[in-house]
Amino acid sequence: MFKKIQKLFISLSAVILLCGFSNDDLASIETAIIQQDYKKAEQLAGQLLSQKPDKKTENKAGYFLGLSELRLGNYDEAKSIFEKLSKLQLDPNLQDKVYLGLFDVYYLQENYSQAQDVVRELIKENPKSEFLSLAYLKLARVCLKQADWSDARSYLKKIINNYPDSLEVHSAQQLLEEKQYFAVQVGSFLERERAQKLVDKLTKRHEYAYIVETKDISGKMFYRVRVGQLSLLNEAKELRSKLSGQGYPTAIYP
Repeated sequence: MFKKIQKLFISLSAVILLCGFSNDDLASIETAIIQQDYKKAEQLAGQLLSQKPDKKTENKAGYFLGLSELRLGNYDEAKSIFEKLSKLQLDPNLQDKVYLGLFDVYYLQENYSQAQDVVRELIKENPKSEFLSLAYLKLARVCLKQADWSDARSYLKKIINNYPDSLEVHSAQQLLEEKQYFAVQVGSFLERERAQKLVDKLTKRHEYAYIVETKDISGKMFYRVRVGQLSLLNEAKELRSKLSGQGYPTAIYP
């Protein structure tokens, strides 16, 4: 009898240890992501998945792996992971995060129609999601990329009116204040003098360059150098390619 009890105790201890290890490992992956050490997060997530954990742990580790691949710029790998997870029955909170991750992949790959469909699916599936204000901001951004100015403004106003205490309010207000055209951003500086030097350099190259002043959520001022005021996204893409070829770090705005 004693030996049976001893074996049972050892078995239960092993299960508890295994569960604790999985939780600890998930925490380690999340910490690496918070610290923006995405390579480490990728390695830890891969190691955990190779141990064939329980389904709940496997799904969380899979999400972290997808997020790591996304941040590392491995978009195809991230898309494959998120698409696979999106077809599973997940915890609603994790499901929302997967949708948001998949949106980011499509958005960064400039597949705006698919990005829009994904975030709309999130809102449909979970109308009480804690990420609704973020989802509406992403919808607004993808509408801006498609020059759907009216819909974009509608989503931005929705954030301000319905989620006044959300982290997305500041970005929504800034986007509402922006004029409705495309530009290519080539720099962001804390000192206006540095921004002005870049503007002067670009102007000498016959580019229409200018400074846009913005503040972050803490009130810190940034001087962003942008080029062009274009009505079509394709025109902005051509300008981005041109400036990128000249060695500038480029991003289309909005």
